[in-house]
Amino acid sequence: MSADRDIEEWLAERGIVSSTSRDRARACLLDEKVINPKKSRMSDQKLERATALLAERFYLVCGAPACMPVAHASGREPLPVEPRTHCERCGGSDNRRAVVDFLEACQRKNVRKLVVVGGSPAVREELEAQLGARMELRMVDGTERRTADKARHDLDWADLVLVWGATELHHKVSEHYTNMPPPLNRKVVHVVRRGVASLLAEAITHLKR
Repeated sequence: MSADRDIEEWLAERGIVSSTSRDRARACLLDEKVINPKKSRMSDQKLERATALLAERFYLVCGAPACMPVAHASGREPLPVEPRTHCERCGGSDNRRAVVDFLEACQRKNVRKLVVVGGSPAVREELEAQLGARMELRMVDGTERRTADKARHDLDWADLVLVWGATELHHKVSEHYTNMPPPLNRKVVHVVRRGVASLLAEAITHLKR
């Protein structure tokens, strides 16, 4: 005898919990004859087909204002999910959402080279992991000596420089970047708030000017 799954539980595991979202998902599965309208369970043999069908038809999205337009532009039907960890765009993470928003802002402004001055080793590693595949990065340890010549080289190279003042950053390092004359200083954003999401939010604000 083949194993089967409760349909409502299976949908809930994917964040499809609201009555509207459940009805839309079930209607899709019914139209394709993946589930039986008279049964509350679905055979395990149909799970792969059901998963592929929902992925093809719907864009799972949370209620964040930045995520919904992306869902509408995807070519698939937006399907609200809860909790937001199931959102295809942000995964429920403020940092991940900030990364996506930042990369989109950089693409619009043709920003491809980024220097980040400061931040803990762990945070620099996180930024490398999140951004490194999409743009060129230079991560500057704010606790190590940095000469004015090296800072000038960073500024000449970069499209954008984020000086993260609320983190592990010595003043003698930061001033090499913040005291540069125009036009180089127009690339520099001095961030005074902690957290990756705050860092990237300040960068996005700068890019919108």
